[in-house]
Amino acid sequence: MKLHYGFDELKDFDFMALMPMLLPFIAIGTLLVLIALIDVFRHRATRKNVLVWTCLIFFVPTLGPILYFVLGRKDDVKI
Repeated sequence: MKLHYGFDELKDFDFMALMPMLLPFIAIGTLLVLIALIDVFRHRATRKNVLVWTCLIFFVPTLGPILYFVLGRKDDVKI
């Protein structure tokens, strides 16, 4: 009985079989990041904490853009 499974078992695994299932998630995540970054930099004069939002969008790929669209799009009125 083998109690420990190592990386040797991964050499027989077909990662390309998972690609059709993972590709939509990767595409949607990438699209969310791009749209959020475009919005941040297009409206950087009226947004607060542009650097913080940019880092959050980059380093928390799926949750970062969603948080930005829900919480970070509040405009700061400049007179």
